[in-house]
Amino acid sequence: MPTDQQAVTQLSSQFTLTDIQVTDVFKQQNSWEDKFRQLMLLGKKLPQLPIEYQLEQHLVSGCESKVWLLHEWNNDKLCLIASSDAKIVKGLISVVLAAFNNKTQAQIQAFDLESYLAQLNLLNQLSPSRANGLRAIIDKINQYSR
Repeated sequence: MPTDQQAVTQLSSQFTLTDIQVTDVFKQQNSWEDKFRQLMLLGKKLPQLPIEYQLEQHLVSGCESKVWLLHEWNNDKLCLIASSDAKIVKGLISVVLAAFNNKTQAQIQAFDLESYLAQLNLLNQLSPSRANGLRAIIDKINQYSR
């Protein structure tokens, strides 16, 4: 059985979606309903988080739904794995991981997250609690990248 560090690294390498791919997918959608559908499909791209990692200690506080987030630094890159008990939140996690997973600290700090989220036009469509949860996930990743 792999160690936690090996498991995080292995699972994060299975998630290959990029911010450019996410942006391209959302540019092709004309309505919020289409974007919502795509968001749900993006959530299916997350690797399955084994139950043994769905622990209280990995929960992101500030999220209405349960969100488990684990990280590991490997070869100077931040490896992230995450999941949620809510399908829409899994989609939001995919959007965030596409921006930060397997990136160096310099790449993470240089990434214009606000521009990325504005291009996707998601925040305006989310409920305040979902938007706060998304920010909580991003804040946690930013803590890991310092």
